[in-house]
Amino acid sequence: MVSPARIQEVGSPAMLRMLFLCTHNSARSILSEALANHLGGGRVQAFSAGSRPSGRVNPHALMTLEMMGLPTAGLRSKRWDEFAGPAAPVMDRVVTVCGNAASESCPVWPGQPEAMHWGFEDPSATEGGDEVVAAAFVDTARRIAEKLRRYLDAELPRVSVSAPRSR
Repeated sequence: MVSPARIQEVGSPAMLRMLFLCTHNSARSILSEALANHLGGGRVQAFSAGSRPSGRVNPHALMTLEMMGLPTAGLRSKRWDEFAGPAAPVMDRVVTVCGNAASESCPVWPGQPEAMHWGFEDPSATEGGDEVVAAAFVDTARRIAEKLRRYLDAELPRVSVSAPRSR
């Protein structure tokens, strides 16, 4: 549940801020950021970052999100240091979505957010043609969305969590 310290006014829980981490911040963490912002129904503010960002978002991640009808404007590969400084937004949850980031030494996050690990296979490591790789990205996005729905249903019980639409 959202901590009592994050209550803005009586009966109105504060925005749940989540930071999704992956080494390159190009696929899984980007998918998680976009899906959490969508599925949170206006009550989640999600971000993503990486320990060694690639500097670009994987085109398959963008195509997958667009196919699901989700916005991609503003998504970018960035270093997690952006979220460790005193001017950074205070996070409630920091979620690693790949094994490498989970085992790396993370910065000290302002506000000491709860740390969690949700491991997902890297769809960008899938071998095969574009159709095979695209299917891996869709499957990863589906699994992330399922995990987020379950988590947000428990975390934000008064928010109806709707599925992104597929085309």
